[in-house]
Amino acid sequence: MSPTTIHPPQPGRARRRPWVLLVLCLGGAVLPPAPANEPERTPTFERDVRPILKATCFHCHGEGDQREGGLDVRLARLLTTGGESGPAIVPGDSAGSLLYQRVRDGEMPPDPTHRLSETQVEAIRRWIDAGAATARPEPEFPDALAFTEEERSHWAFQPLVKPPLPPVRDRSRLRSPVDAFILSRLEAEGASFAADAPRPTLLRRLKLDLLGLPPEMGELEEFTQDDAPDAFDRLVERYLASPHYGERWGRHWLDVAGYADSDGYSVEDFPREHAWRYRDYVVRAFNADLPFDRFIMEQLAGDELITSPVDNLSPQDAELLAATGFLRMAPDGTGGTVDDPVVARNEVVADTIRIVTSALLGLTVGCAQCHDHRYDPIPQTDYYRLRAVFEPAFHVQKWRKPRERLISLYAEADRAQAAVVEAEAKLVEEERTRRQAKFIAATFEKELAKLPEELREPARAARDTPEKERTPEQKQLLKQYPSLNVSAGSLYLYDQKAADELKQLADRANEIRSRKPAEEFVHALREVPGEQPETFLFHRGDPTQPRQACSPGGLSILEAVADLPDIPADHPNLPTTGRRLAFAQWLTHRRHPLTARVIVNRVWMHHFGRGLVATPADFGVLGSPPTHPELLDWLAVEFIESGWSLKHLHRLILSSTTFRQGLRSDPALIAADPDNLLYGGANLRRLDAETLRDSVLAVSGRLNPELFGPPVPVMADHVGRWVLGIENLDAGRPGKVIPLGGAEYRRSLYVQVRRSRPLAVLDAFDWPRMTPNCEARRASTVAPQSLLLLNSDFTLASAEQFARRVEREAGPEPAAQIVRAWQLAYGRTPDDSERASALAFLEDQTDLFRAAAAGEGEPPPSKPADTPPPPPPAQRALETLCQMLLGSNEFLYVD
Repeated sequence: MSPTTIHPPQPGRARRRPWVLLVLCLGGAVLPPAPANEPERTPTFERDVRPILKATCFHCHGEGDQREGGLDVRLARLLTTGGESGPAIVPGDSAGSLLYQRVRDGEMPPDPTHRLSETQVEAIRRWIDAGAATARPEPEFPDALAFTEEERSHWAFQPLVKPPLPPVRDRSRLRSPVDAFILSRLEAEGASFAADAPRPTLLRRLKLDLLGLPPEMGELEEFTQDDAPDAFDRLVERYLASPHYGERWGRHWLDVAGYADSDGYSVEDFPREHAWRYRDYVVRAFNADLPFDRFIMEQLAGDELITSPVDNLSPQDAELLAATGFLRMAPDGTGGTVDDPVVARNEVVADTIRIVTSALLGLTVGCAQCHDHRYDPIPQTDYYRLRAVFEPAFHVQKWRKPRERLISLYAEADRAQAAVVEAEAKLVEEERTRRQAKFIAATFEKELAKLPEELREPARAARDTPEKERTPEQKQLLKQYPSLNVSAGSLYLYDQKAADELKQLADRANEIRSRKPAEEFVHALREVPGEQPETFLFHRGDPTQPRQACSPGGLSILEAVADLPDIPADHPNLPTTGRRLAFAQWLTHRRHPLTARVIVNRVWMHHFGRGLVATPADFGVLGSPPTHPELLDWLAVEFIESGWSLKHLHRLILSSTTFRQGLRSDPALIAADPDNLLYGGANLRRLDAETLRDSVLAVSGRLNPELFGPPVPVMADHVGRWVLGIENLDAGRPGKVIPLGGAEYRRSLYVQVRRSRPLAVLDAFDWPRMTPNCEARRASTVAPQSLLLLNSDFTLASAEQFARRVEREAGPEPAAQIVRAWQLAYGRTPDDSERASALAFLEDQTDLFRAAAAGEGEPPPSKPADTPPPPPPAQRALETLCQMLLGSNEFLYVD
């Protein structure tokens, strides 16, 4: 269980005695419990006590220029020395240590929610009574101790080394190197793999896993009848080659990237009309199996890789700029109204750093924005070294609002073609202008002739005089004879034929202009050459309190344990600083201990529902340790050696017996390993929101497989739910919806991710909110999910279309319809019991609908004349059965 977050005392409060401040700090720090079978050991300050003090006390009693009460708690000998109130501890005598007395008696911290647990209190007591020992001699000055050996030895910071495959007794179950690591652990517990899943189950699991779609009947028949040893491997290759693979696995990456089609931050939530190009870039990258190190580099520094001019981008360079949309996904309200622009700008940068570090480093680096990280060895200076990497591109002092960061995709050829088209349109407009002047003059003369002769010349003079120079008499004359005020806007009142001719010329000019190449834009991050703003450490994270300047760099703990390249402040061969490019190279260096581990763990998580590290965005002290550390490292090294190929990683995992197992059935193993951390069988997993909606569309025969392009818009329906559609805002047609032409049936990947408008059918099933990104999805089970499957227009319409598809493909016989419905929904045929139950259900439902149609003596309710008649009772019964299948656990879950 993760520890409770403790909010430290704020500056500016009344000065307290150091004892009070110290014990106030202690609340909430958690000492990781020692394993039950670990022998008794002498407690040390570095391992057992310093983490508690660092988590909650260093900010007042160690960091900064001033220390409350003169007390520094960063070293054990400084605790013994104490502060203004004397020694903080008496080694060997916890009862005589005021610190322990106050904590033991519950007097401190005074806030009950922050008081120490018994384990924490006991850890302090044991350490004091054992003599307040240290693991090694302490430095003379606390600042000289950057990281303790305990911090440096954390598993996630250790070099990547490819371990040998462990030996196993039952080699007959090994299909992949992955299996050796899993089976070795199982055999150590006296267990083994579960039996392979049945072929229909395995097919459904694989296709939903790789493509996010249910299997078709032809696939089921082909796979179940293929006895070749490599049948499953060939199926894996087919799905990896499908363009829908990129849609499914690109969606996983878009979660950690925080992808959204709107700016968020405030209630304005302005749309990001061009963000979809980043989404399409991700899909194409996954489909092409772009080496992941290159994928990282393009997203972090695509603008530093381009070779063509920004105003004449090649298609390849336009793609590289689209990749930098990764750094433009954070909420950004600076394009609208914000209370404090400086704060808003810095929040964009902070959220971007959080996205980058959680996605690629798997650490909560953002916790070091205001002070040294309380649990992990990440000093505050590291946070601002990372910020210096991105500062030139964001440049808070010369901030560019979201729309000012759009880059046109117009090339020279586009501009040349547009100029030719514009010249042609202007010729038509000039002709129209000439004719308009001629028509207006002729009409004026006709109206002038209707005036008394003595008024004609004065009237002509009044009209020819600019309005601001007219005399009162001239103004009065034109007011008295308003028919003389012939203009372009009123010509139709006098000469409809002339007005029609002018409209035809205007339409022709518009039609010519429509031939121009459409100007499109990319939502990108680009550094302006020659601008190198300085980065400063913000005191307590406050941007209005800059302190010392910081140069760009990575995390110092990683550089202390691995030989990683430097991140220079300025690249000698680039017009830009090149910092982000250097950072990408730092991240993907062969000796980097985190990046490959983090990516491999995410891939494992999406295949099995849980990562080898259960906290995919926190490989730090508070995160979960890996269940199979050797397997994690073996996969990480193999991933790098394969050229950072995700598809190679998929093949290793999917070809394994570990992946092909059926659900666990061994009661002893289930009792010993209730969370299935040993992988002694498959995990039952609920479909995620997108896969559920896409599967419903696929089964009902309505799925639109079109790839790429702008998102499908979201609007409010008549009861305020967010649904797909474009509201017609024409005052003459309130409440009407503009048809989407089948786009409403596209895959959920292409639904507009408007932060303030989550699509109802996806939101109910835990569609992630990007605040700023989604580090790991959750799967809840709540009542609104059942209600949506029972009553929503989406479900009812899908069940109706599902039933029509079953009728088309199976014919009118109920027995055949049941078989076909089972095949489409579950990827298998029903057993005898299911057939009998379904037949009885159809008969009962048909009788009920027939009785309802007859009204049982009641007069039928009145309906509008244009209401279509209800389908026959048998069809309605089939629709009900189909809705039941779509809402069933077997459809919602994959085993």
